[in-house]
Amino acid sequence: MNVARAEMGPLHPAWRSLGELDADIAGRLVAAAADVALIVEDGVVRNVASHSDELAQLGIERWVGRPWVETVTVESRPKVEALLAGTRDPQPRSRQVNHPVPGRPDIPILYAAVPVGEPGRIVAVGRDLRVMAAMQQRLVDAQQSVEREYARLRNAETRYRMLFQIASEAVVIVDAVTGKVTEANPSTAELLGQPEGRIVGRPLTEILNGATAEAAREALARVRTTGRSEEVSVALARTDRRLRMTVSLFRQERSVHFLLRLVPNDGAMPIILPSAKSKLLSVVESLPDGFVVAGLDKRILAVNTAFLELAQVSTEELARGEPLDRWLGRSGVDVNVLVASLREHGAVRRFGTVVRGEYGSIEEVEVSAVAVEAGDPPCFGLTIRSVGRRPSAAPDATERSVSHLTELVGRVSLKDLVRETTDVIEKLCIEAALQLTEDNRASAAEMLGLSRQSLYAKLRRYGLGDLGPDEEP
Repeated sequence: MNVARAEMGPLHPAWRSLGELDADIAGRLVAAAADVALIVEDGVVRNVASHSDELAQLGIERWVGRPWVETVTVESRPKVEALLAGTRDPQPRSRQVNHPVPGRPDIPILYAAVPVGEPGRIVAVGRDLRVMAAMQQRLVDAQQSVEREYARLRNAETRYRMLFQIASEAVVIVDAVTGKVTEANPSTAELLGQPEGRIVGRPLTEILNGATAEAAREALARVRTTGRSEEVSVALARTDRRLRMTVSLFRQERSVHFLLRLVPNDGAMPIILPSAKSKLLSVVESLPDGFVVAGLDKRILAVNTAFLELAQVSTEELARGEPLDRWLGRSGVDVNVLVASLREHGAVRRFGTVVRGEYGSIEEVEVSAVAVEAGDPPCFGLTIRSVGRRPSAAPDATERSVSHLTELVGRVSLKDLVRETTDVIEKLCIEAALQLTEDNRASAAEMLGLSRQSLYAKLRRYGLGDLGPDEEP
């Protein structure tokens, strides 16, 4: 320690306070003050000391006998070289280096190097920065989470602003405490015949005439007390035009607001569509084939007249919100198979099934469908064409099989004939199920009421399709 004292300078404050220290006390002091200490001679690690059991378990003793620069990552090697070169500075600079650990994250350690004893020998004392690195990573993750949340809120506000501006219905936001209008969309300005700037900031009662303003005020008070929406009839102050005002309550941070929707009593404000879109909707409504729009939950959103006739339903309101498989499919399996194919492929053509009417009719149909994932909301569109019973120029497989079995009468015993008939029917049913499910064997097994292993065994028996290694019975 005498050499170290000489190099620190005779007037260094530490020596005035600590006095003379022998080697044992100095070593214990270094070990207590640092997480890890290295004795380095001519750039090679000669000894490693650490009071951290966790660092010892990571194998830091393997550094002994290796050059110090080889125990750190590539980008940290210039820092180690700088530590070795800067040991003659009066106040050595600390540098962070990273030690690689196989299969584990790198160990970040902040080192300071001090020359001790003979030339070329230094003591590098280090502080484990993993806790600080973990805290920094948590801080970065928290900042990214805040930024994502802020972006989500900004996008939601953008969507709200866009919907608020383009809504064809008059919408007004009123502060629940002051009763003044805080926001109004362009449709409100058109309905009231005043610019938005003259509507915002005014009390709601000034927009309505005196006879209905009190009724509106009472409705707002009831909604604020009960929290339930309410509808009231009001009239405009300038024109006495009658309106239906629907009042809803919502909270924004710590403030309470009312959302008002204003609809004229003489009819709702029409939604104006482009000419091409309007013609397209008229064509869809008049199609002779059924047309259905269903949500991702397989519940009906809209239908045309042709589908109502197939399903024997009188009005669209009775069909809207009902599950699609109430009318479509021989069982719930058909719709499940159709929806699974839509989600996987995006479109399905000529899917054979039936439509079951409310009064017991069953109509054979072909379904072509598409998944509209970019819709708002996402949905499925289905066209349903009645196929009935169509004549066929060539006999189908069933007719050929029946003809073949008829020829066997008198040649084989009835027991063998019945067994062969059963096999033919079973094979035809399996082929039909595979065709309906587009070779989806799990769905075909469910449709036939078989386990997947039983279906695989029958496929192998009849030589239908190729079985993979995981499909062997």
